[in-house]
Amino acid sequence: MIPVTKPFLPPIEEYQKLLTNIWTRQWLTNNGPLVNELEHKLKDYFELENLLYVSNGTIAIQLAIKALNLSGEIITTPFSYVATTSCIVWENCKPVFVDIDPLTLNIDPELIEAKITNQTTAILATHVFGNPCDIESIERIAQKHNLKVIYDAAHCFGTKYKNKSVFAYGDISTTSFHATKLFHTVEGGAVFTGSKILLKQLEILRNFGHNGPESFAGLGINGKNSEFHAAMGVLNLNYIQSILDQRKLLSERYSKNLVNFSCQYQLITNDTHYNYSYFPIILESEDHLKKVISVLNANRIFPRRYFYPSLNSLPYVNDTGDLNNSDSISKRIICLPLYHTLNIEDVDYICMILKNIETS
Repeated sequence: MIPVTKPFLPPIEEYQKLLTNIWTRQWLTNNGPLVNELEHKLKDYFELENLLYVSNGTIAIQLAIKALNLSGEIITTPFSYVATTSCIVWENCKPVFVDIDPLTLNIDPELIEAKITNQTTAILATHVFGNPCDIESIERIAQKHNLKVIYDAAHCFGTKYKNKSVFAYGDISTTSFHATKLFHTVEGGAVFTGSKILLKQLEILRNFGHNGPESFAGLGINGKNSEFHAAMGVLNLNYIQSILDQRKLLSERYSKNLVNFSCQYQLITNDTHYNYSYFPIILESEDHLKKVISVLNANRIFPRRYFYPSLNSLPYVNDTGDLNNSDSISKRIICLPLYHTLNIEDVDYICMILKNIETS
């Protein structure tokens, strides 16, 4: 069987060694030494000063909304994982959807200003599949209308834009370290900001509102993560370059094999050092997509529909605007298997089946 993804796992002996140390210390959570080590190593890796390791990528977005004290309407994308929208609703804000660019699959900045009202407080944009948004245009719009910017950068580990980590952009960027991501801590995530003031606020929010052992600065939540999860991250970081290199190799093999296959590929933004987090293909129709999935499944190959359905169809939102690109692409896009232990022969096999479908 070839699934859409598999988590990278370091040698078990390495993890057991760190577990033994955890047992010896008996310090399991609450900002332990491995959490601190992971945060420091990630700062070095991304060349960023301010980040916090949190329990997951969803909590990261919720913390960002709270730290920026957002209310009212938040401009966002209908083409993302459900957490992007559900966090907005969970925090008692209203998602206002702007359609996507059909090439990059990111929010289309040319359509944003038409959706801004006197209730708009922020833009929450997703770097879809690790492909950076039009950051300059979003920044310009945000400054013009005095809006905050949050980037859902869940897919962006290793992506650089203009020679900087994509996490460096926005008032706050968030990411996920879930087991499906190319870098993971089993469950986990992080928040990034250029502001020391926001960092302190995020730190307080992450820890129940504590600003000392017996004092509270305000409302908070439990957004911390454990030593067991941090241990996985500390080890996986040692292998990250190999992971990124292998994903690039496999993605390039897909592209070479499918050069004459009838599909559209995501356009990667200029000035981007891409991380090859996914390999999405956009097919001609939903019927074609269903046929491709059926045949691949029959051969024990399991791609996945990312992101379907378009988020404007969620039962707890009310947005009937013009979202034709997101509606159309969400029905026609799948991600092919891509993970560290997938081999070239697997990719060749998948591509052979895809090309046979087209000629049958």
